[in-house]
Amino acid sequence: MAVAVIATGFLSGVGGTVLSLLLHMIQHAAYGYGQPGGPHTFVQGVSAAAPWRRIAALCAAGVVAGVGWWALGRFGRPLVSIAAAVGRTGLGKPMPALSTTVHVLLQIVTVALGSPLGREVAPRELGAVLATGTGRVLGLAPDDRRIIIACGAGAGLSAVYNVPLGGALFILEVLLGTVGQRAVLCAVGASAIGAFVPWAVLGNLHQYDIGPMVVTAPVVLWALCAGPVIGMGAQMARRLMAVVQNRAARGGARIAWCLVVFPLLGVLSCFYPQLPGNGRGPMQLALSAQLGTQLAATVLVLKVVVIMGALRAGAAGGLLTPSLTMGALLATVLAGGWNACLPMVDVGTVALLGGIAFLGTFMSMPLTALALGLEFTHVGHDMWIPAFLTLSGALLAFRVCATMGQPPAAQTRPGAPGSMSARS
Repeated sequence: MAVAVIATGFLSGVGGTVLSLLLHMIQHAAYGYGQPGGPHTFVQGVSAAAPWRRIAALCAAGVVAGVGWWALGRFGRPLVSIAAAVGRTGLGKPMPALSTTVHVLLQIVTVALGSPLGREVAPRELGAVLATGTGRVLGLAPDDRRIIIACGAGAGLSAVYNVPLGGALFILEVLLGTVGQRAVLCAVGASAIGAFVPWAVLGNLHQYDIGPMVVTAPVVLWALCAGPVIGMGAQMARRLMAVVQNRAARGGARIAWCLVVFPLLGVLSCFYPQLPGNGRGPMQLALSAQLGTQLAATVLVLKVVVIMGALRAGAAGGLLTPSLTMGALLATVLAGGWNACLPMVDVGTVALLGGIAFLGTFMSMPLTALALGLEFTHVGHDMWIPAFLTLSGALLAFRVCATMGQPPAAQTRPGAPGSMSARS
């Protein structure tokens, strides 16, 4: 089993590195940035790109998404989600290697071109496929292969985001649902190796740059008051996403939808360059307190709309970074109202708290969200206190709202992003 864990962590790390390099290469080519002395982040690159270039990149994304997933559904084998491959008890269904790899590449290409969905599902799926092969070659027992597949997915997440703790908790909290000693040892080992391997190429970097964040009494009070509001927002967003996922286009209709939705996103990007991509750009702006209340509210509404449009069109991708961003934008809006009449809070600090709380409730993975928020930013550990308070209030409100009317269960379709659960 030790050999399987090491091999899985290493292969997932290599796979995550390759996907990250491919993503950045396409982004730089599509939007014409990355040269010395020029813009070096995606949102800066989009902002500096000419309007025609933004529209052209999103039109290309529509063609790739529509034709690519139509062809995959028409000629490829049915896709199997990570959750189905891991299974609840015993080994689940096998993931088709070739079809899943094509599915992974389509996600990376479309996100690089500006799809508003996240990129994190792709390395998880690639890691799970590589782990499946590893388990088969080593002749592991079904229960051990189940653990290894989950470890491959978590190690893939660790690789692209450099989040060893978050990756390990994702394996245990989301995929396996256990904290048994064997599972913990495998998860920690694979996730650590998966995060370490990309250092040789990508460096030991964190996702977001932040200034000093201090826990003050107003911040703690804000966390107590804003948590329930964020939870209600996450519940509303989850219901909206479930509706469009249940109606996601299939067959030839997927091409038509993608050729409408993505060019429209391109037009919107001419006015709001924060919209293309998985949301990392506006998240960074929120953490840096560079978004005013009005702009944050506008970007939040438009971000929800374009994500819903992409899901309705049948595009695939993750919702991890998009949900983190939605929470940060909502927190920025709430902070604007708070600071107008109550003791001031640092907008960047509460944006981080809002992002963590929204992510944890929306994706049903509170512990993983806490770890990801801290590892994404390398913020001080004293931020655990308001983060716990915000997340607790959000979870409570989220569950209360859920009892007032169950959202429609999102159906998993071949080539579609799957359910809202992070297990997909």
